[in-house]
Amino acid sequence: MNTLLNSPSVKNITKKMSSLHFVIAILFVSTLYVSVCNLMFAEGSLLHVSDYTVSLLGKYLCYALLALAVDLVWGYCGILSLGHGAFFALGGYAMGMYLMRQIGDRGVYGNPELPDFMVFLNWTELPWYWAGSDNALVMILLVFAGPGLLAFIFGTLAFRSRVSGVYLSIMTQAMTYALLLSFFRNEMGFGGNNGLTDFKEIFGFSLQSPNTKLALFVATAVMLAIGYAISHFIVNSKMGRVVTAIRDSEDRVRFVGYKPQHYKVWIFVVSAMLAGVAGALYVPQVGIINPGEFSPLNSIEIVIWVAIGGRGTLYGALVGAIVVSYAKTRFTAIMPEAWLFGLGGLFVLVTLLLPKGLAGLVTNLMDKIDPPATEKKPSSSDKNDSDKNDFNKSKSDDATLAAENK
Repeated sequence: MNTLLNSPSVKNITKKMSSLHFVIAILFVSTLYVSVCNLMFAEGSLLHVSDYTVSLLGKYLCYALLALAVDLVWGYCGILSLGHGAFFALGGYAMGMYLMRQIGDRGVYGNPELPDFMVFLNWTELPWYWAGSDNALVMILLVFAGPGLLAFIFGTLAFRSRVSGVYLSIMTQAMTYALLLSFFRNEMGFGGNNGLTDFKEIFGFSLQSPNTKLALFVATAVMLAIGYAISHFIVNSKMGRVVTAIRDSEDRVRFVGYKPQHYKVWIFVVSAMLAGVAGALYVPQVGIINPGEFSPLNSIEIVIWVAIGGRGTLYGALVGAIVVSYAKTRFTAIMPEAWLFGLGGLFVLVTLLLPKGLAGLVTNLMDKIDPPATEKKPSSSDKNDSDKNDFNKSKSDDATLAAENK
């Protein structure tokens, strides 16, 4: 095995293939495999992937995109945000509003204009902020504009005041909790504690159709690839290097003439938009969006995904989100009451034993398989030869200088 990994061909492929290409290739192969196994193999076959599994995998990919958004601000800019659940939920509500308007007169009360919960609460007309929610383009605009605008306002106020560290984390958590309490109120016009549910179709296609579920899974994989490519481009660009420098020493960046608050607001807004897209893709696959998505515990869990996967690596955030979400699905069925203790213990163990997460573990294993070349300590003979060369070079330079003076 070591011989294969150390072969020149494998090393050349590894050097040529960047992490961007590798992640997108893995996503493509995985998506193709799930699609083929869902369409080509009948139920009961060992290779068949059920419709339920397709929706579950789509949910995992939404979580991976959300973790990617958190890693962008925490891993590369040093902003520990405990409020990205709010951006995720806002994107989900934008999609939920559109899906509710697609129900039309097929609701319980048969009102073609008002959703069922508004009819139940004796509303006579749609609120002004629901205007245009039945239009797909307006919905897409809200998915980006809602989280992006909130992130811009919050980031501008916080970063210009130079709030950072644990204080910023508490503020983001307070923002999320305030939205949680607001959306629980029926007066907000978003369904109260029940939220938005009972969706029928999206873009004219039934959400109960297996083909629609598979299409949503593929669309989520594509958006995850696009989000990863955007994040990879950002962190490797000049602006990304400035953001990383802000993480390492914000005062030095400010001293050399940059304005860190502008870069922090910019990366915060981009991250919020990615989280909003994740929320929008999450809702049609799960079938509901309610104020529980604003829970601060959800935002803390996102941070745990990134920490376990390895922050500051991008691909580590994806791995952490998928691994922990899968473990949650399995262990909540086996030991539902002890799952949170297990998750907390896993976070502590990773923090103590693997400070760089699972991504750091892979790097350490590769270094053991193919250790980096160490610099050779010069011997006494090499040192003497070097001194002789320096002496001869000095004599040659002196002769050249004398000739030029003549």
